[in-house]
Amino acid sequence: MAAQAAAAAQAAAAQAAQAEAAESWYLALLGFAEHFRTSSPPKIRLCVHCLQAVFPFKPPQRIEARTHLQLGSVLYHHTKNSEQARSHLEKAWLISQQIPQFEDVKFEAASLLSELYCQENSVDAAKPLLRKAIQISQQTPYWHCRLLFQLAQLHTLEKDLVSACDLLGVGAEYARVVGSEYTRALFLLSKGMLLLMERKLQEVHPLLTLCGQIVENWQGNPIQKESLRVFFLVLQVTHYLDAGQVKSVKPCLKQLQQCIQTISTLHDDEILPSNPADLFHWLPKEHMCVLVYLVTVMHSMQAGYLEKAQKYTDKALMQLEKLKMLDCSPILSSFQVILLEHIIMCRLVTGHKATALQEISQVCQLCQQSPRLFSNHAAQLHTLLGLYCVSVNCMDNAEAQFTTALRLTNHQELWAFIVTNLASVYIREGNRHQEVLYSLLERINPDHSFPVSSHCLRAAAFYVRGLFSFFQGRYNEAKRFLRETLKMSNAEDLNRLTACSLVLLGHIFYVLGNHRESNNMVVPAMQLASKIPDMSVQLWSSALLRDLNKACGNAIDAHEAAQMHQNFSQQLLQDHIEACSLPEHNLITFQAQNGPNTSLASLL
Repeated sequence: MAAQAAAAAQAAAAQAAQAEAAESWYLALLGFAEHFRTSSPPKIRLCVHCLQAVFPFKPPQRIEARTHLQLGSVLYHHTKNSEQARSHLEKAWLISQQIPQFEDVKFEAASLLSELYCQENSVDAAKPLLRKAIQISQQTPYWHCRLLFQLAQLHTLEKDLVSACDLLGVGAEYARVVGSEYTRALFLLSKGMLLLMERKLQEVHPLLTLCGQIVENWQGNPIQKESLRVFFLVLQVTHYLDAGQVKSVKPCLKQLQQCIQTISTLHDDEILPSNPADLFHWLPKEHMCVLVYLVTVMHSMQAGYLEKAQKYTDKALMQLEKLKMLDCSPILSSFQVILLEHIIMCRLVTGHKATALQEISQVCQLCQQSPRLFSNHAAQLHTLLGLYCVSVNCMDNAEAQFTTALRLTNHQELWAFIVTNLASVYIREGNRHQEVLYSLLERINPDHSFPVSSHCLRAAAFYVRGLFSFFQGRYNEAKRFLRETLKMSNAEDLNRLTACSLVLLGHIFYVLGNHRESNNMVVPAMQLASKIPDMSVQLWSSALLRDLNKACGNAIDAHEAAQMHQNFSQQLLQDHIEACSLPEHNLITFQAQNGPNTSLASLL
């Protein structure tokens, strides 16, 4: 009996020594691998060799699965060897499912593997993998929530917003059950964002109201609370801007700007939340800061505060350049493209066509680096090219660009914006496109069944109808449409539309011989256009002031207006010549029929 006990003790000691030895060689290899990975520059090949050296030792399943995960992760993030990365991650996922209480390795393998499948365009392999991981992760709150977010994002990228919303709803209910009001709010706000994208406004309003209550009532990490408020306010501000309500949005926008200032003064709290389901951040502070600059630019652009838009664009782009040196997150490129899209429109209004054209070329180059970015912004790119073509009087090219943009978009507001601009091109062209023009004007008839809820776009549609009636010589009808534009644009501080309507009304009164009424329109149009500043309206207003003063016998005022008109003409002509002489001017013939690989280089 004593001999048996001694033998058993010796066997146990031998096993312990073997385990200790196994642990020491494993830790040594792991330490070397991590050293090489974190070297500057990283020595990835040596890191991979160290991890591969684990397998000849025939390690236990836990070590084997974790090493496959580590190898898969290193190869996925640091090399282009996706085949080997996939093989290691698949093994990690397979082995880890056989090991009890090994959740971190199991679900990280599933998460990374589905990411890799998506990168390889194997979305059909990623979905069932994520569904299975979600199904077996219900006892692990952090991973269950993270995998739900991941699958919802995958459906969103596929434009299957209904499935994405369903998953986010499931996540919100799960978060409520596990006592995480913070993550419940994240799920609900994400769902609200998708409902806004789908224009399901009747569902959005009660959801945002609920989110507001949850955010205000939640007591937790101050940075997490403020980041929820930023998310909530960004949705509110973009909702107002989508609806073209530039004046109504001001209180929300001011709150948002104050909120981001509060966040920038808070220090990151290193204390981890007690609830593992709370281990999420919506966006890093620096990204939120750029986003707030971005929505401020959007507001300034719509309101016609173009110098303010320029100021905030410069700040945001400077911040983006710093961030992109350290962070390759795709959202930064999206922010950059949207900022450029808005500042390009500003430049075209302020008479800086050459700069706008170079920035359009920059958008092209950014989109060529990412098929997804190109897919999301191709219609906007063609719209910008169309606006540039109008500004340099290349109307046939403008028509081609706007038509291509219409073909590429299913976004209702963008569609209405493009149709409004295309109609103005046909109006300027005279009788060449009468049938098409009548059809377009009927599609954006602001008096009945206007296709979108945007206040700004409906006001613009009234202006285009007024412009058409003016060119047709139907002046009373034109005045009715333009007064409607003025009423709507004054209600929401849409300064550019106000200036354009005033100067066109002034032109109509001048043609009708009512010089006093014409002057009452043109003088405030000129003042507002100078404040924006809108070069085309200033040119038009100064020409009318010259002719009005000449007709009224005011020689000095007529001479002053003529001098202003001459100065504006010279500035616009110089800019026109500079823009048309740039190699980027060839982009006016670009057609995105073959996706992001269409050669732009041949056009530059």
